[in-house]
Amino acid sequence: MKEKLFLDTNVVLDLLGERESFYKPMARIATMADNKEIQLVTAALSFPTIFYILTKFESRAIVLDKLQKFKALTDIADLTNHILNKGLVSGFSDFEDSLQYHCALQSKCNMILSRNFKGFKRSSIPVMTPDEYLAVCNNR
Repeated sequence: MKEKLFLDTNVVLDLLGERESFYKPMARIATMADNKEIQLVTAALSFPTIFYILTKFESRAIVLDKLQKFKALTDIADLTNHILNKGLVSGFSDFEDSLQYHCALQSKCNMILSRNFKGFKRSSIPVMTPDEYLAVCNNR
């Protein structure tokens, strides 16, 4: 069974924004997904945030193209009433992270990739940076 990785908004921004220090690991992970080695999941709620941030640096058309191409690589976890209710009572210090976490659980992901460990202290599934995940893959 392929690993099912949930991508937090910050690592998607690393990839689509080509953030210098963080782009390469996410590009490798995207290639692994494109090669069907792993399965990626991202929350629908990440898309407006990514759009908003990236359009500060690139044109609307370029950002929409990037989002469409990225969407083809990932499964999308919807923000449902059930997930919203869970997030409201989760006890997470960051509400957005609680929604991301419950989207990951609902999608049956076995890992969350993020650079924000503080936001996922209450996670029952492992949280790794993209670099850490790739290091684990290389040691198998």
